[in-house]
Amino acid sequence: MGTTASGLATWALPFVLGLAVLERELSAAGLGVVLAARTAGFLGAVPVAGVVADRHSRRGVVLWAGLAAAGAAPVIAWGLGWSLAVMAVAAAVMGAGQGACRPAFQALVTEVVDVERRQTANAAMALATRTTTLAAPGVTALLATVLDTTALLVGIGLLWLCAALVPPRGAPARRVDGPRVPFWREFVDGVHEARRHPWFLAGLGALTAVIATGYSATSVALPLISRDRYDTEVVLAAALTAYTVGGLIGALVVARWRPRSQGWTALAALACYGFAPLALLLPVPWVVIVAAYVVAGLGIELFNVPWFTATQREAAPDKLARVSSLDFLMSYGLAPVGLVLIAPAIDLFGVTAVLGTCAAVCFLAPAAAALVPTTRHFARSTGESR
Repeated sequence: MGTTASGLATWALPFVLGLAVLERELSAAGLGVVLAARTAGFLGAVPVAGVVADRHSRRGVVLWAGLAAAGAAPVIAWGLGWSLAVMAVAAAVMGAGQGACRPAFQALVTEVVDVERRQTANAAMALATRTTTLAAPGVTALLATVLDTTALLVGIGLLWLCAALVPPRGAPARRVDGPRVPFWREFVDGVHEARRHPWFLAGLGALTAVIATGYSATSVALPLISRDRYDTEVVLAAALTAYTVGGLIGALVVARWRPRSQGWTALAALACYGFAPLALLLPVPWVVIVAAYVVAGLGIELFNVPWFTATQREAAPDKLARVSSLDFLMSYGLAPVGLVLIAPAIDLFGVTAVLGTCAAVCFLAPAAAALVPTTRHFARSTGESR
């Protein structure tokens, strides 16, 4: 419930601020500033939160991060229409709360769920997140007919309050004997822990490549192709909905499916994202694009759930939050860089060359990762894991 509430609140902010743009309460440039500030807060908080969550109580980090994000929501509403600077600062605080929650939630799962049930638990969280993503646009649009933007922003704050207060109590804070290690050294220790697992570095490199190229390219190119090739916005809406539906199917499948070579299966599923830019590249009927997005959504969850579960199982318990923070920092943190570079690349080289390159990267990066030892099972050995 906590991760679902935080995910819904994260998704809802740009949608609600988009409604503010339509109501002329916020300019398009102002929307970009506020969302950029939130991204900056997220990227700044993720590595800090990884260290803090390993040093102190993971449940405590979730609590304070959620409360900070909850408090920022009404401040954004207060600044709407008169102070873009106030909105940007509050959005940065909300992004910091979002960034701090991510690694703490990942580590908290290991404290409240038995090891043999974690993949099912991670699949359940993915299922809940995809369900809310599918239903949220309609619900938010419906609420917008009776509530103004300020009330919707306060509602986002209530979601963050739920994320802060609902999760169960985890393990007590760890006692650290001896002199306190400097913050940067603790983060470096987390990097060293990640380097102990070749499968993790290989998988993270593949995931980062897919998100920075495939996800970014399709985010930019899909609206253009929907408009220019098919002359309708229906393709855009159908493809995005299909991606979420694919994710729902993937979460249902992976809740019970345990393939023998779990790592290789997950990487093969990740490579399926390449079908999205490939379908956009070819002159195919629009239903083929929708089907490709179903496959991409299916593949991303068939990768995500075993990936999170393996990280929770294999990483040292006292360094898990730092390893998770490195995961989020590299994969999702670099996504804005891809979004910034894709549009100029399309202008310079053309949409065909960019989509072709991105599709090739999506297929080849997971294949290259599969060649690294230990990726077959996402484990350092085939014996008993930690």
